[in-house]
Amino acid sequence: MATKIKFGTDGWRAIIAEDFTVDNVSRVAFATGEWLKKNYEKPSVVVGHDCRFAGELFMETAVKVFLSQGIHVRMSRGFVSTPMISLAANQFGCEIGVILTASHNPPSYNGFKLKAYFGGPLAPWHVQEVEDMIPDNCPINYSAVSIEGAIAAGQCEVIDLETRYVEHLEKNFDITAIKNSGLKLAYDAMYGAGQNVLKRVLPETTFLHCDYNPSFMGQAPEPIAKNLKELEQFLKEKGNIDCALATDGDADRIGLYNGKGEFIDSHHIILLLIHYLCKYKKMTGKVVIAFSVTPRVEKMCAHYGLEVQTTKIGFKEIASIMVDEDVLIGGEESGGIAVKGHIPERDGIWMGMIIWEFMAKSGKTLDELIEEVYEIVGEFKFERNDLHITEELKQRIIANCKGDQYKKFGSYTVSDLKTIDGFKYFFDDQRWVMIRPSGTEPVLRTYAEAPTLEEVREILKETEETICQ
Repeated sequence: MATKIKFGTDGWRAIIAEDFTVDNVSRVAFATGEWLKKNYEKPSVVVGHDCRFAGELFMETAVKVFLSQGIHVRMSRGFVSTPMISLAANQFGCEIGVILTASHNPPSYNGFKLKAYFGGPLAPWHVQEVEDMIPDNCPINYSAVSIEGAIAAGQCEVIDLETRYVEHLEKNFDITAIKNSGLKLAYDAMYGAGQNVLKRVLPETTFLHCDYNPSFMGQAPEPIAKNLKELEQFLKEKGNIDCALATDGDADRIGLYNGKGEFIDSHHIILLLIHYLCKYKKMTGKVVIAFSVTPRVEKMCAHYGLEVQTTKIGFKEIASIMVDEDVLIGGEESGGIAVKGHIPERDGIWMGMIIWEFMAKSGKTLDELIEEVYEIVGEFKFERNDLHITEELKQRIIANCKGDQYKKFGSYTVSDLKTIDGFKYFFDDQRWVMIRPSGTEPVLRTYAEAPTLEEVREILKETEETICQ
């Protein structure tokens, strides 16, 4: 019996050689091609893969299927990032972009992401249409297709997507100002697909884990503090790096460190970006944030007279608004951020470049710029705790949340509750905790914000004790 293939919040993902096989990739590619032919007269697709094991094999499988269906293909040789595929879909007017990647998931996984012609995630209802068309077996003999023959016939083009991305970066940033600023910068690619870009744009940067290693040294390439201990240690030992950027496996998420080796979370990054784009670059537009993002964004937007909209969690929710409206910035707690003037897509390197340009042009350290933010919204800290619990306990806690059973978490009394996507309990205007289940594993995520890190950890501890008893 054929494996049931389901697309999650950001593509289909599965363990390589278990469910992520050549046969299953061909099934998904076939459905994608059929959807294209049903909706467009002469569709084209741009295809690439990231640094994961057998990425080229899986990409060529998809390419051969598309060619068998008479679809024009643009493909990249060598690994590329998700933003490179999204940018190419936008620049070439391709109806679909396909990137073979499992993003920040562990190295045993690979995946299949669909991007739309505008350069962002394909709308969820269209993804569902593709999923509904996946056959039990790919009905065409794609293995007989010659990619080289298709290239010679003009049905397939090989495009250097990395160079196109680098050129786009160089057109949109004051690279000279960054180079001449005297800033000492570091970049940790986590062995991911962004590893070559900054070598080309800012070669004086200090590089970590910027070589090809499909095993990611056994580490899930997600740019969060617990996965970046080597970078943190390096910064503390060196003592002379001003700022460090990290990106995930497909380079669409950002991690950031100050010169002291302290992790700067996405809430602070989003606030820094709003501050820079509004105050220094005189840009305007709506701000769209996922439900788990700090409400201090609302305070920042009130300061600058900007409209704010909160969405469910998942970048596709933000991207769909960016396509239709004048949006300055869209961001989520997990490090996925997009800004006006680029594509409606998460892009870790792009966001890092904005921060570095901000530092270079202002002549200020990252901490000094964060102080400017604190003058507007007040000082705060944030942390997330993933509780690995049984599915039974997870469901019981969520039932309690739905039944409004939690009025206190230890010494913290609930004053307000919001339920856009998960359960956000406010204690006052500076302290809150959020509870949200993972949709794919027995994990319950708890998020907390307070004026100090000690209090954040106290809130998380008292929340865990309350809900897990």
